[in-house]
Amino acid sequence: MQQKLAERSPFFYGWWVLGAAGTANFARNAAASLTISVFIYPLSEELGWSRTLIAGAAAAGGLVATFTSPIIGRMIDRYGARAVLTASIVVLCISTFALAWSDVSLTVMGVTIPWVFYIAYGTGRVIFASPVQIGTSVVVSRWFIRMRGRTNGVLGLSHSAGMVLFPLIASIVIAQSGWRDAWYVLSVVVFVVALLPVALLISEQPEDLGLRPDGDEEDEDDADSTQGAETKSEVVEEPNWTSSDAMRTPALWLLALATGMMFFMRAGSNTHAAAFFQDQGLGALTAGVSISLNAIFLGISSLFWGRIVEKVPARFVMAAVALNLAVGAFLFTLTDTAVEALAFSAFFGFGLGGMLVVPPVAYADYFGRPALGTIRGVTEPFTTLGQAVGVMIPGLIFDFVSGASYLPFFFGAGVVGIAAAVLSLFAVKPR
Repeated sequence: MQQKLAERSPFFYGWWVLGAAGTANFARNAAASLTISVFIYPLSEELGWSRTLIAGAAAAGGLVATFTSPIIGRMIDRYGARAVLTASIVVLCISTFALAWSDVSLTVMGVTIPWVFYIAYGTGRVIFASPVQIGTSVVVSRWFIRMRGRTNGVLGLSHSAGMVLFPLIASIVIAQSGWRDAWYVLSVVVFVVALLPVALLISEQPEDLGLRPDGDEEDEDDADSTQGAETKSEVVEEPNWTSSDAMRTPALWLLALATGMMFFMRAGSNTHAAAFFQDQGLGALTAGVSISLNAIFLGISSLFWGRIVEKVPARFVMAAVALNLAVGAFLFTLTDTAVEALAFSAFFGFGLGGMLVVPPVAYADYFGRPALGTIRGVTEPFTTLGQAVGVMIPGLIFDFVSGASYLPFFFGAGVVGIAAAVLSLFAVKPR
């Protein structure tokens, strides 16, 4: 099917692949931290769960993803992103549907264990953090080289759309008919939006369909002189690292560590931001709007950061992104008005767009396409571990350390962002 569509398509088939990958990136928000944040209040109110307990399911999923990511990366290189992403969307749909039974629990020695919630949401977080995150960016980076930054920016925009719509849909359904029906509705959205595009449209790389990355001419030497000159001026020599050679470079691990630190900041802030603003007395409406602004500016900035990373070395752009997040985290500690909450959420979201776009581009630009799945697989545990720890630390601080306050976490997150910026600067492209 892909071959026929590529032959008949009026434009480069890579855009079809990008669109299909975008639907998966959109749908993974069923298990996003912003989505679960709108369930924290109803779950805690009805079931009496602590915030640490709820965040623990996300942390558990992130820890599992830490160990599965290397396997997922190798599977993408061996079996293809389409197979991995299709299976992932099916599992995500089932796990989201199962969350309607979150109140099913088991009592052991007087301790109530919400095992359905932990298994179902933990599974969704694995899908969110590992196969979809790796698979979509790998397949897009294989189809585009010159336009890798902007196309990964479009992926970030699709994720942003999901960040806005999934919490919004969940909030509306929760208000109308409760949190159980909200999970049912989200599972249907996942199925309708993503399954068929991913299963039918994704092809692994342009060479499989007789094409070249970015839609370049098949043989530039035979192109007419004007077109040939224009195309050749834009062609960038592509590196071709094996996974084992890449793992011997300091740059790979510096990129991975800096990325993991930024995802730590993101997971903690996004999961607890809505509750934090309500604790500050700003109300549910301000909390909800701030979440939406965070996601909207993430999408806008994804396109911005994508264009920048095509022109500026990735390590400098990553450092700028990390500093953006650090300043945003420090600003959260000053929040006591609705205007500040909205402004600071937008600013933090602007940095998050770069965090989603720049690292995938950096890995592909530094090490090339052939072993990109495996390379991303061995570095993704830094990201998943950062997310797992990030969602737990604020809850622990709130419940047990600071006397019901998130402020120490946001200050610490700012320090982490500064450290990530320094590490990024040392991640020089290997030769």
